[in-house]
Amino acid sequence: MKMSNKVYDVLKYIALILLPALGTLYFALAKIWGFPYAAEVVGTISAIDAFLGALLKISTDNYNKGETDETEEGVSNE
Repeated sequence: MKMSNKVYDVLKYIALILLPALGTLYFALAKIWGFPYAAEVVGTISAIDAFLGALLKISTDNYNKGETDETEEGVSNE
């Protein structure tokens, strides 16, 4: 699985910044204001974030493998 740099960067921002911040915000506000299903909502956000992280790792590994294959064939990356 390969994706464009722009898609990768957006998904990485979502996985590293947005989803953890959203989960933390909801959890804190749920405790303060009594929002329902705090554990369920934060658990769902965490599960989505973990899945997205796995997809990004697979994409990174495929990208790096492609660069290694090209280097081993004597093709310059410049």
